[in-house]
Amino acid sequence: MLLEVAGLDLRYGATHAVKGVSLTVGEGEIVTVLGANGAGKSSLLKAIAGAEKPTGGTIQFNGRDITGRGASQRVRDGLVLVPEGRQIFVSLSVEENLLMGAYTRSGAEVARDAEEIFDRFPNLEARRHAPASVLSGGEQQMLAVGRALLARPKLMMLDEPSLGLSPIVVDQLFDLIAELNAQGLSILLVEQNTQMALEVASRGYVLELGALRAEGTAEELAADASLVEAYLGNAEDAA
Repeated sequence: MLLEVAGLDLRYGATHAVKGVSLTVGEGEIVTVLGANGAGKSSLLKAIAGAEKPTGGTIQFNGRDITGRGASQRVRDGLVLVPEGRQIFVSLSVEENLLMGAYTRSGAEVARDAEEIFDRFPNLEARRHAPASVLSGGEQQMLAVGRALLARPKLMMLDEPSLGLSPIVVDQLFDLIAELNAQGLSILLVEQNTQMALEVASRGYVLELGALRAEGTAEELAADASLVEAYLGNAEDAA
């Protein structure tokens, strides 16, 4: 198993954001984490990425206990987070933003990999020397994904990647997620658009108020009408 999270707990002062959550992601899998706003999904990803320090539980990645490792060390291990809101540095150029993903790497391979990413995203190539502020929301999301790819991840975690994007761009984004997975990249996906998430994922987990409420195959979760109504919302609302 590539990622094994066991009994993960996270508190912000008196707020118990993640309550003993356990999950796994296998090699080559897309696994989704679903739930309403405030369910603890983003907090869970931040704890796995090392951006927040858990108050309990363990995280195993690629056969190694990384619970005590820092965020930059986890990136070197191949565990990379594409954060909610993209977090692009708008005062920097597109190329400078992209190269931020290689801060744990050095050498000629970085430049080669950057060119491959520009080849994948021609809109970014056309604006590589422009400030990132000129990019549309969809282009900024592609830049955030490209930045993560430059770290050469084994597992990419995506936090609400479709947030604020048009339906056409959302379709393109999920096509990209499927394409990256077909090329061997494992993905842990937090997403409000439950319909799209369950179409692309093989398995899923549902959180409510920080606790795990359900898990199963994507087909099982999508077919459970009471679960959809109680925790996931309908497809129209998610879209």
